[in-house]
Amino acid sequence: MKRFVFNGWAAGPETWARCTFPRSRVFSYIDALDGIAERELAEEDEFVLVGFSMGGTLALQTLLRHPEKVRGLVLVSATPCMAEKATEGWRGMNDRRIAAFRKGVQLMHPDDGSPWLNEANLDRGLAYLRTTDIRRQLVDFATTRRPDFPVSILQSERDGIVRPQNAEFLKDVFPQAEVTIVPGNAHDLPLTVPDLIDAAVSAVGELARKAGESIR
Repeated sequence: MKRFVFNGWAAGPETWARCTFPRSRVFSYIDALDGIAERELAEEDEFVLVGFSMGGTLALQTLLRHPEKVRGLVLVSATPCMAEKATEGWRGMNDRRIAAFRKGVQLMHPDDGSPWLNEANLDRGLAYLRTTDIRRQLVDFATTRRPDFPVSILQSERDGIVRPQNAEFLKDVFPQAEVTIVPGNAHDLPLTVPDLIDAAVSAVGELARKAGESIR
């Protein structure tokens, strides 16, 4: 079964260099914002989705659009809502922190000409992160569809970008999910714990394969 990956904001293909699981395509956040991912996945019959950070939000939106196609889901440092919603008790990134986040990326990669680090694209991605909140849609989806496909959630215990609260929310949406809490505060789990991600994708893929065989 094909595995499609949605990458995070400002993340390039090197993000997955240490992971060994087979992947049919890694969509950059630009591919998603430009509608390329949507057009390509519309041509597929079934697939497993892997989403990292902002890519997790994009993967979840793909699920909401094409629930009949998704056979498994791996969410890595993923969030349905990146922005802080203080009045709702939702811990996220406020505008000041998002601005600092962008500045940090610029300082780390001052001369990188990659499209995912282009200023205009970075701003498009941050606008998406500031405004996208799919919590309500996910709750409604879980209530009406009761999805039973395999799900794996990987989250750092002290991630300052995507808080552990996200994993708790996603576990409520997907009660069948296997949740792995990684010690430390790393956000870039594909680089720091690639073995755990490989194992999660393998397990989800195998469960999806068996479920498909039982249906046939």
